[in-house]
Amino acid sequence: MEKKFKIRKDDTVEIIAGKDKGKRGNVVRVLRDKDRVIVAGANLVKKAMKKRSQQDRGGIVEIEAPIHVSNVMIVCKKCGPTRIGYKVDGEKKVRVCRKCGEAL
Repeated sequence: MEKKFKIRKDDTVEIIAGKDKGKRGNVVRVLRDKDRVIVAGANLVKKAMKKRSQQDRGGIVEIEAPIHVSNVMIVCKKCGPTRIGYKVDGEKKVRVCRKCGEAL
């Protein structure tokens, strides 16, 4: 069964634990099977890459490693990092900020 995450691709999140605590970025990918998300510009790790073609350099590159979903928090435009609630708006179920009630 597929897990339901409150955080989706392209959400702005803040990292609340770990070496990049306090950094903000957009979610690039959600890895549901591993309970993790990849945040742009955060949790950078060095990785040795093999040379693939004549133009491709290979060598050591920095890539974003996945972060556990419990270590990130969605950012509301008004009140900063917040938890997510849901509101049923007619036929649609909308994610809302728990602090100010504004749709995320």
